Amino acid sequence: MPRFLHAWLMLGPALLLLAAFTHVPALATLWHALFSTPTPRRPAVFVGLNNYAALAEDPIFWQALWNNLLYALGTVPMSIALALAMALWVNGRLRGRTAMRIAFFTPTVLPMIAVANLWLFFYTPDYGMIDRLTRLLLGWGPTNWIGSQETALGAMMAIAVWKEAGFFMIFYLAALQAIPPSLLEAASLEGASRGRIFWRVTLPLLGPTTLFIAVNAVINSFRLVDHILVMTQGGPDNATALLMTYIYETGFRFWDTAQASALTGVLLAVLAVIAALQFSLLGRRTHYR
Repeated sequence: MPRFLHAWLMLGPALLLLAAFTHVPALATLWHALFSTPTPRRPAVFVGLNNYAALAEDPIFWQALWNNLLYALGTVPMSIALALAMALWVNGRLRGRTAMRIAFFTPTVLPMIAVANLWLFFYTPDYGMIDRLTRLLLGWGPTNWIGSQETALGAMMAIAVWKEAGFFMIFYLAALQAIPPSLLEAASLEGASRGRIFWRVTLPLLGPTTLFIAVNAVINSFRLVDHILVMTQGGPDNATALLMTYIYETGFRFWDTAQASALTGVLLAVLAVIAALQFSLLGRRTHYR
């Protein structure tokens, strides 16, 4: 059997599932965005780019897009930095490091709905854990963390970072353990400090892992909105509305499937642009050998 045929046979089932549950639905969504929403009395008609034109005049869409960009800028770098710090910590010779790894990874395995209800208690004004700590350490009064426009989006960012950092830590930990100790020993014998070894040896070798984590972190920043739907439903006054929450609200609350398809098309375009930028900027500095 030719080698290329054997490879395609091995990849075939995965490619079939990927096409059936990812690519075909995405193309179907882009196609439906060119039609109006069907009703029992009126079938869908071709409207071209009218749904996208309506989005351009929708202030809630622009606010959701801006919120989502802020959400990504706030959660992606923080999740990556925290994951790397935790991986470096538990990768060393530390007593109880197994327990520490489990503790850091535990938020990842919790359902997002359970996480939302847990943090809903933390953010409760006056008697929640956050208010008790701020009153004890800073002397602040009660704060409505998820009911105020100034703090609601930041509160949602904190939950996302807490939930995802442990998951990304596992990838960094595996990458750190794959680094040949001889490279670190050689740099140490040359007189390099620990900080220089990290910046010149460890961090460049973690490049492929960082690129992989960065792409997934950006996707998650646009995809994981369960806690927002449970805790704020996009409020107050759309302060925590993201593209995915707006898609859900448009498609399943108002049953405007055409407009929801157009929103999904915008979301896919934004993710494609960001991914292309990540691969073009980070890919040049990433070495796999």
